[in-house]
Amino acid sequence: MKREEMKISELYDLTQTMAAELMKAYTYPWEVLAHIGDFVTKLGAELPADEYEKRGEDVWIHKTAKVAPTASITGPAIIGAGAEIRHCAFLRGKIIVGEGAVVGNSTELKNVVLFNKVQVPHYNYVGDSILGYKAHMGAGSITSNVKSDKCLVKVHAEDGDIETGLKKFGAMIGDNVEVGCGSVLNPGTVIGRESNIYPLSSVRGCVNAHSIYKKQGEIAEKH
Repeated sequence: MKREEMKISELYDLTQTMAAELMKAYTYPWEVLAHIGDFVTKLGAELPADEYEKRGEDVWIHKTAKVAPTASITGPAIIGAGAEIRHCAFLRGKIIVGEGAVVGNSTELKNVVLFNKVQVPHYNYVGDSILGYKAHMGAGSITSNVKSDKCLVKVHAEDGDIETGLKKFGAMIGDNVEVGCGSVLNPGTVIGRESNIYPLSSVRGCVNAHSIYKKQGEIAEKH
């Protein structure tokens, strides 16, 4: 995957997120991560009171969303129309959950944007990441957002590494990506639109759009 293919405009349909205004201000999606919290606080204060209920400090939940009483939500956070937050979900702040998205049993979120119709339904950890329209993470799949050596994360593009300046950076997942059960997306992973990740994969680096990731060094193009 080349640098050009990692741009926000290449990975995401911005009509499918309430974070469009934020994302349009940047070139690469990881540049958004440091600004999610402030954007959520600003946007939440502007949401119509007849559609969104404010709960606690800086948590806005659409009145059509379903939130389990056992879920924990710390602000700033916005839960969109028709979204479902299931039993024991743990939302740790700086979060946008899009319309019709599903955050499942014991799933943990921190500093993320979930586009509309995203599903993270079973025992997922998603931190410092952006998931595009209809992206789906299979049971037990996670984003790893800090390198084991604690160094700053680089994105490894075909035409040269990109220094992000970030210590915490999970995964940038394009629209309609399927991540198989039990997979780990290592820090700085970028996955192009319409790609599939085999179950139990350990993904490092970048995966082109319209690809099938079988294992490191074995990526097939979809036809």
